[in-house]
Amino acid sequence: MLYLTQLLVAIAWPVIAIAQPANLAGVVTHPFDLSSVSLTDSRWTGNQNRTINYLKFIDVERLLYNFRANHRLAQHQMEDATCRERATYFVAELAKCQANNAAAGFSTGYLSGFPESEIAAVEARTLSNGNVPYYAIHKTMAGLLDVWRILDDRKAGDVLLALAGWVDARTARLSYAQMQTMLGTEFGGMNDVLTEIHQQTGDKRWLSVAQRFDHAAVFDPLASNRDQLSGLHANTQVPKWIGAAREYQSTGNTRYRDIARNAWKMTVEAHSYAIGGNSQAEHFRPPNAISQHLAKDTAEGCNTYNMLKLTRELWRMDPNNTEYFDFYERALINHMLGWQNPADSHGHITYFTSLNPGGRRGVGPAWGGGTWSTDYQSFWCCQGTGLETNTKLMDSIYFHADSTLFVNLFTPSVLKWAERNTTVQQITSFPVQDTVSLVIQSQSAWELRVRIPSWTSAAEVSINGERVPGTVTSGAYFSIARAWGPGDKVVIRLPMKLRLVPANDKTSVAAIAYGPVVLSGNYGNSALSSMPSLSLDSLRRLSSTSLDFAATADGKAINLGPFYDAHGFNYNVYWMTTGKL
Repeated sequence: MLYLTQLLVAIAWPVIAIAQPANLAGVVTHPFDLSSVSLTDSRWTGNQNRTINYLKFIDVERLLYNFRANHRLAQHQMEDATCRERATYFVAELAKCQANNAAAGFSTGYLSGFPESEIAAVEARTLSNGNVPYYAIHKTMAGLLDVWRILDDRKAGDVLLALAGWVDARTARLSYAQMQTMLGTEFGGMNDVLTEIHQQTGDKRWLSVAQRFDHAAVFDPLASNRDQLSGLHANTQVPKWIGAAREYQSTGNTRYRDIARNAWKMTVEAHSYAIGGNSQAEHFRPPNAISQHLAKDTAEGCNTYNMLKLTRELWRMDPNNTEYFDFYERALINHMLGWQNPADSHGHITYFTSLNPGGRRGVGPAWGGGTWSTDYQSFWCCQGTGLETNTKLMDSIYFHADSTLFVNLFTPSVLKWAERNTTVQQITSFPVQDTVSLVIQSQSAWELRVRIPSWTSAAEVSINGERVPGTVTSGAYFSIARAWGPGDKVVIRLPMKLRLVPANDKTSVAAIAYGPVVLSGNYGNSALSSMPSLSLDSLRRLSSTSLDFAATADGKAINLGPFYDAHGFNYNVYWMTTGKL
């Protein structure tokens, strides 16, 4: 019920192009339609395929049950259908729920699995059952928006605008003080989705409604670049920051931009683990205290999902800054890819990614069984964001700006750039190998800009077998502007080496990475009572065709490998370190 958006987005992504809003303040680059990019065989496609298996399996009627019950409608059963038909059917059934509001005793436009009385309780600050109704409404609105713009389903737009009208009417009667008090209850990204509705429709009404959800207690310190995140529920905050980025795009008010940028920088530099995740027990902890919060309940998946969305929007406004996609790559490879259980045909995920010594994936809230997500019995927020993440892995590999193509991520894929009558095939076994090939089919002139990550050095670029002269600078974009011909081949070599990722409060505690990949030790079923001490001098790669390493920890031999592959055994990520690499 709560996570309609992720299901609808995941069902809808592969189907049709998304129209991009024009004339957004500060926005320089644009994503390609998801239909323009396809993944080819890799770990990424494995995650995607398992997720699609689950989406084809799940019973849509069970997802609709609470909506129908709340809006006083009978239950019934849908016949088997395609993913597209499931999405449009879901919307049509939600429209019936919304149309029955008078019989249910609800206001015009209301749509939720929660009774409207819970909104009144949130406004009065008397809701005590743990529900977060505006959070759920945000998910419903975001799902409807995506079905409208991705599938071009007008009914989804009608239902969405009616629900947005209800939000307007409901919040318009509150004073500023009442609204700010209400925002103390988690409300997801209401400012985000309402701003997106403004961008979709051009109607400034929705931007005004979005700005009512600007949470001053969170925004004011961030606007002044003051880190007051400690103690805050982490994933409650990140969607607000995404909303701030979009509000800047719609208003040009640089305060919104500063809020989003400052929040990103604080989170990445002071609150994030080596794997790119953040939070412990769902909350931000004091800044620069990573080694003190290596626990079983670290790195909630939703937080990283939302941080990637924020990263993407900030980079679009500052596309010469490689820091954004350096972080995106770090979090996607080391947290998101391993978030899913590769042994599960339905691709279930772990709520937390444990970073305690001897941690093990498959940790969820106690109320969901405390383990991996399940088909129906533990449908938490991270399950929904896991569905969305693993069905749109292709959305941030390539971007364009007029006659410039950006390559930000390295994975086997094919881009069809229709406006330039150009196809780009990316061939690589990255990150196991350090070489990426771009085979270009084109007969036009344009500029290629490839991200050269900060973790590499002495990178090389060649075209059709000839090395491109000049320095290839780490932490920058390498640019090639030329007239391209059929079969042109660009080869980028990004040398990798072992490196330390120290805890930001204790340099003797560190994770080990090889290039972009965080490594973890394989402890089988052995429990660890304390952090192992790893001899850095002993680390060695076992094969040039895999990321298998060996080392000595606490005087015993230990095998290490990519953390994204650490499944089915106890692992260790952070070590006490001795010696030198």
